[in-house]
Order: sequence, then C-alpha cells, then structure tokens
Amino acid sequence: MKQREKMQGRGFIFKKFEEEAKSPFENLFEIFKELITHTSGELDEALEWLKQLDEEYKLTTEDYTLDDFVEDLKKKGYIREEVENGGGMTITAKTERAIRKQALDQIFGKLKKSTSGNHRTNHTGTGDEHTGDFREYQYGDSLDRISMTESLRNAQIHHGIGNFNMTEDDLVVEETHYKSQMSTVLMIDISHSMILYGEDRITPAKKVAMALAELITTRYPKDTLDIIVFGNDAWQVSIADLPYLKVGPYHTNTVAGLQLAMDLLRRKRNTNKQIFMITDGKPSCIRQKDGTYYKNPMGLDPFIIDKCYNMAQQARKLKIPITTFMIAQDPYLMQFVREFTYANQGKAFYTGIKGLGEMIFEDYETNRKKRIRG
Repeated sequence: MKQREKMQGRGFIFKKFEEEAKSPFENLFEIFKELITHTSGELDEALEWLKQLDEEYKLTTEDYTLDDFVEDLKKKGYIREEVENGGGMTITAKTERAIRKQALDQIFGKLKKSTSGNHRTNHTGTGDEHTGDFREYQYGDSLDRISMTESLRNAQIHHGIGNFNMTEDDLVVEETHYKSQMSTVLMIDISHSMILYGEDRITPAKKVAMALAELITTRYPKDTLDIIVFGNDAWQVSIADLPYLKVGPYHTNTVAGLQLAMDLLRRKRNTNKQIFMITDGKPSCIRQKDGTYYKNPMGLDPFIIDKCYNMAQQARKLKIPITTFMIAQDPYLMQFVREFTYANQGKAFYTGIKGLGEMIFEDYETNRKKRIRG
C-alpha cells in the first residue's frame, strides 16, 4: 500500500506506507479504553479483563509489565485515588474525554473511508463557514466550492507553465462547516432487554452517544445535544455520565422519554430540532396520573401504544421529527414503529447493533444539510 504526500512546490510523491510506531503504553491504552467502556467505568473489572487478555495474548513484556502500565495511567492523569466511597482507584475526566474521542474515531473514521452509507439522500448542502482545510475534488461537489487558487497552483505544478493544462485531478475544494444550529435529543433505552439474549446492546448505544457528543462539541459547537435514558422513567444524563451507564431491571416507558425530550427542546431557541431514539423493545410501561405504573410486557398493549402515537403527533405539531433506530426486527414491533413514524412523519431504521453509529452520524449530517436548504 502506498502513501501519498504533498511536497511544497513538487506536487505529490509516493512512498511505501509505514504505520506509525506506538509505544507499549499506547498499545495497551487502546485496549484499556475499550474495556472501560464495556465495564461501564469499573476500573478494577477492566484491569482484570486486561490481565486475562495479557495472559492469553502476551500483550506485555518483561521490560513493560501491566504494573508499569497502571503506574503510567496514574502519572499521566488517567486514573486517580478516590477519597470517598472506601478509597481505591477510579478513572478521571481525562479518560472520559479519551473514550469519547476514541468512539468518534471509530465511528466517524469509518464514514470518511466510505463513499456510501446505509442510506442515501439526493439533497446536498453548502457550508457557509470556511475551515481553511482542502481536499481533492469528488464527483458531486458543488462548483462554487472549488478553490481556484489552489487548483491553478496544482495545474502549474503538474503540467508546467509553458503548456498550461488543467484536469479534474488538479481540482481541490475547501471544506466548510455550517453556521445553522441544531438541537438534538438522543434517547437511549436502558431497559433490561438491552442485555438479554446474549447480546450487549447498551455498549454500542453508549459509544454512539459519546461519539455524537464529541462530534458536536468539536465540529458544531453551536449545536446542542441532550441525552436521555429511559426505563420505567426517563431522566437526563450528562456527557460525563455516559461511560458509566448501565442497564437496569426496567420496563420500557417510551412515553416518559418523549415527554422529557420535548420539554427540553421547547426551551431551545434553535429552530432546527430533532429526536433520535435508540431502542430494542416495545413500550411496556407508563406512569399514570396518580403516580402508579401501568406495566404490561406481554405483546403490544393498546393503552400504552396509543399514548406513544399521541406523543408522536404532538412532536409533529411542534415540528420535531423523531428518528427511531430499532435494534430489533420482530414483525409486530416493526409494524408499531411504522405506525409511530407515520404519526410523527419522521424516519425509522430497523437495524442491529452493527453499523448503528454510522447510520446515526449520516442522519445527523443529512438533517443539518436539509434544514439549510429549507
């Protein structure tokens, strides 16, 4: 595989790709971040898993042991002594940021490598905030995004001044971001079914939330992202809480999640608002006016799902589209989601946990562009 580099005044040169060497700490840290996400921030459990992996795959050497790695985690500020709750070690905010960045790289990196995704749109959008970054022209790019100065410079380098010629390979476009603002609420189902049937569904959902939070705070700082979890009830969690999310012994109160999501969005001044909902199960719980819970895990209860349809219609009146990512493909659940989506005039994707992040990222970017055109 060859690596291309742009040299000042010399066009492009090619050389054999050489992967950047990583230190023993960096190699172990990549695995550690993944384990911390799976253990919901439980440091001791993550280190025990790392120890087992080390015994099986010989991740460390006599020159750099697991104890050396833990000491480096302390020195670099990734873990610290916990004063309260009986002492012990815990991860720090620096680790939380590193986990979010890794999630972003894992999900957004896949999107950048692929020209096609899980769903496509015929709409295109033009950014209005220049970043100063350039890339090669791709078919479909708007002509007004072409940087003539850089493109002419490439043509002179590649073909010479005496016999001037410009080809598509000389063209470059300037990257742009969008100034329009978007307010998003991401709803995550933490009912017990998210870990049933031998499949961990909560960890991919957490990764999506962390990556989306990192994308918005770094690339679209004027956008807002609120995160809600819902089981028997619904409540808001902060970005810092995401690594520690766990599934509980809950039913699925979709109505409570939608009510809280709309309450949050009503307070936003942005005109562009949306709800993303990640769920794997049917609505099975609702809180009644007297504070008691009506629960029915058997089939689709008409009383509960009618409440869901009402919430979908309310969101539609408020011009808040709901995109449902259904991590289940049971025919009767798919029918419910279709009717729910029709009531809201939103969108629905029936998916497994694989590719969930890429789908949500593509939809987020697509929705921003559509609103700019409108």
